[in-house]
Amino acid sequence: MKRRIAAIGTVLALGCGSAVTACGGGAGGGSTTNTASGKVGVVLPLLTSPFWESYNSYVSKQAAAQDVRVLPTVNSNSDPSKQLTDIQNLLAQNVKGLVVSPLDSAAIVAGLNAAQRKGVPVVAVDVAPDKGKVAMVVRADNRAYGEKACRQIGDAVKTGKVVQIQGDLASVNGRDRSEAFSSCIKKNYPGIKVLDIPAVWTADKAAAGLEALYTANRDIKGIYMQAGGVYLAPTLSTLRRHNALVAAGNPKHIVIVSNDGIPQELDAIRKGLIDATVSQPADQYAEYGIFYIKRAMEGQTFHPGPTDHDSTIVRLPSGILEDQLSAPLVTEGNVDDASLWGNQIGKRS
Repeated sequence: MKRRIAAIGTVLALGCGSAVTACGGGAGGGSTTNTASGKVGVVLPLLTSPFWESYNSYVSKQAAAQDVRVLPTVNSNSDPSKQLTDIQNLLAQNVKGLVVSPLDSAAIVAGLNAAQRKGVPVVAVDVAPDKGKVAMVVRADNRAYGEKACRQIGDAVKTGKVVQIQGDLASVNGRDRSEAFSSCIKKNYPGIKVLDIPAVWTADKAAAGLEALYTANRDIKGIYMQAGGVYLAPTLSTLRRHNALVAAGNPKHIVIVSNDGIPQELDAIRKGLIDATVSQPADQYAEYGIFYIKRAMEGQTFHPGPTDHDSTIVRLPSGILEDQLSAPLVTEGNVDDASLWGNQIGKRS
């Protein structure tokens, strides 16, 4: 993986003045002063998605590259209550840092408060909490996901019925993608009617919802899947069962846009079964999740501003800082780009 992290004086708009109590070298490329010590706990939301399986595999690689001691990752199995228990269990093991991917943006606050009481810094990956103390949120702009899907489907479909298979609306990701997609369609493509399936990041709900909608609406022209790692297989299976899965170029083709960037989506684009996906940076989620927790454990603080890895740290309305990583739209025109993590993961030794 190409290293994108440079000296802290130029990364993330930090600086070695009063706002930063420790400064050192970059991750994975030389030594650092005041190297963080202690165990780090990493909490996964689920492992039933190729996206999270990929992220999980990158965590151990990045921990080794950045000289961070990470405990075996913990899988919360799509249960916000279990996620809180997982955090409490890790705190009981005296971890010195936590990297957490929240399932529920509100529920996770109790876990953040527990960590704060013990003086344990937390980095949130992929999902921002509604409030609470975190050193950084490592996340892409999820509203941009919805906007990109809207434009891709809207320009192709123009008028008719489009299905939106939503994520969990208890998660800021599900809310951002849904609101951005729906508002973009309403504003720019008034001839399109959006039919929502609240699938809460589960394959069975996506399958059942699409089965019911397609049975009642055989004239569906487009589908927006908010999580290809979970929704791709049931969506293609449902359409295939109804003889509605035809390749791009066929007048009966249903335009499908996804989010995640897993290898299976890229293969589906090559075959013309889906039209595009927004590639969530699973590799960078792990890379910068480890990067920030290491420095937070050293006592560093961060500030809004541009980074040297094509992103910007912004301050959310809650006051929390978020490093908004880039998430490119992948179509048939760039699906073979070697820099896409989905094209790299299967080639790793």
